[in-house]
Amino acid sequence: MSIDKKTIESLRQEYRLASLSEDTVAPDPVSQFSKWFSEALDAHMTEPNAASLATVSADGKPSVRILLLKGFDDKGFIFYTNYLSRKGRELAKNPYAALVFFWAELERQVRIEGVVEKLSKEESLRYFHSHPKASQLGALVSPQSQEIEGREVLEEKLKVLEEKYAAIEIPKPSHWGGYILKPQTVEFWQGGPGRLHDRIVYRKSDKNNWKIVRLAP
Repeated sequence: MSIDKKTIESLRQEYRLASLSEDTVAPDPVSQFSKWFSEALDAHMTEPNAASLATVSADGKPSVRILLLKGFDDKGFIFYTNYLSRKGRELAKNPYAALVFFWAELERQVRIEGVVEKLSKEESLRYFHSHPKASQLGALVSPQSQEIEGREVLEEKLKVLEEKYAAIEIPKPSHWGGYILKPQTVEFWQGGPGRLHDRIVYRKSDKNNWKIVRLAP
């Protein structure tokens, strides 16, 4: 099935829900993100913590995927994954990355750029054991991003591990854990009419201070 080019070109959404001003945003990006995230929760969106994570390989090739944010505070934005996955391998070589949240129902986008570091083993272990048992087993079963012969490979391994850990605690794999993205730049985008969107950016000027600027849409 082919879709006519003109059909795609004619897809448009006029944004009119809200506006954003550098005079009214919070003094730091985490506080502003917290406000917007709370409003996304109140809007009963499906997985408002879903974000695109972009990484770059050592030879400059980008890749991006959707993951789930699992926490944030003044230090940064937290997610968990397999350290041996493509994103894990790329972060080991190049720790700079970006997160993007898109909340279509609110006509909003947040872009976060910064440096990624591993969380402590204790924090990763705590979160691993807060997972449902099926998710814990999934972390053991999947050699994430590696080629496998078929789904049956995973299903057979899962059966073995379900029996093995039916009555005992599942150990956290050494290759699985958390990361924190420590922001250096955060952009808040609010859709506007006529494509004159509001773009307010926080740029870190030193350890504790942020410069707030407006970008042209």
